[in-house]
Amino acid sequence: MSVTYSEVKKQYEALSQTYDYMLAKREAIATFFESKGITSTIFAGCGSSYCLSRSAALSMKIRGGLPSTALAGGDLMLNAARYQKLFEGAVLIAPSRSGSTSEVIHAANAVRSKQEVPVISISCVAGSALSKLSDLALELPWAFDHSVCQTRTVTNLYLANLMLAAFVGQDETLLEDLKQAIALGDAYMERVEASIREVSSYEWKSAVLLADGELQGLAGEGAIALTEIANASAHAYHLLDVRHGPMVTIGKDTLVIAVLTKDGNDYQQALMKDIKARGAKIIAYAAEEKHIPAAEVDLALASGQELDVAAQGLPFIFIPQIAALAKAELLGINPDQPDGLVSWVKL
Repeated sequence: MSVTYSEVKKQYEALSQTYDYMLAKREAIATFFESKGITSTIFAGCGSSYCLSRSAALSMKIRGGLPSTALAGGDLMLNAARYQKLFEGAVLIAPSRSGSTSEVIHAANAVRSKQEVPVISISCVAGSALSKLSDLALELPWAFDHSVCQTRTVTNLYLANLMLAAFVGQDETLLEDLKQAIALGDAYMERVEASIREVSSYEWKSAVLLADGELQGLAGEGAIALTEIANASAHAYHLLDVRHGPMVTIGKDTLVIAVLTKDGNDYQQALMKDIKARGAKIIAYAAEEKHIPAAEVDLALASGQELDVAAQGLPFIFIPQIAALAKAELLGINPDQPDGLVSWVKL
């Protein structure tokens, strides 16, 4: 058993701890936002953390009602002067596995060299360099991935980001749905893993992930997992936007993983039909099976619960993680030792 697989299967155990930890920090977080007079948020990260930041920024706008932007850590490090206006009244929020990624550390210091900006870090290492420079350090050491490729860490940082937005916007429904999604997690993984492996264990050459809204950034992370673990070309797009160019890349050697919802479902089902006509294999995920056109997909997966769309991100991300592992095993790739990668970048 690979370390990567072990960490994938332990992610809900960690999610339960993260949920309780974030709830315990709720009052401190609320006090922090109020005392700092925060009027906007900037999320910054690299690689997986940048994908999560994209989802987090939209969640903060929708849930917290605050203007929010996601920036790649390297972009912010190199171009901090360009973004000064963005940081007026803002808090910099930095989700990170290691709390040691050079671009993020340098970016935070570059921003602070020009203006006073409070920093919230969310890392999976206690006492990291990022924690030490932060005004509020949130630490999730139980979610740290020892494998090079992030899986469990990603899901836990996604949860922490969502809970931050829920706290700011007092979105109690989302918090309850996240709790329910976590409670269902182990049973869900046990129920769907074999079918994901069966459908994705073939000679596909590229993968396309389709998701909208708060799940789009998370889908980008799913593409990174497929790229790093299975050494495959993978990309993420908004559902209907795939028609505007990327559709030409989809064919019989493409694995498509799509998140379908009840809103505008007729259009989504028509899209699945068109993609299937191009010969691709499709894994479609939805809250309820009635939202998936079973005749047009190779595997229909449903959580069975009508949870908040953002909460559906927890069961969704398991799909590309397992698909990546299945593909790696088929090709004889060791998922714990991806060629040319390190756990985190030090410049």
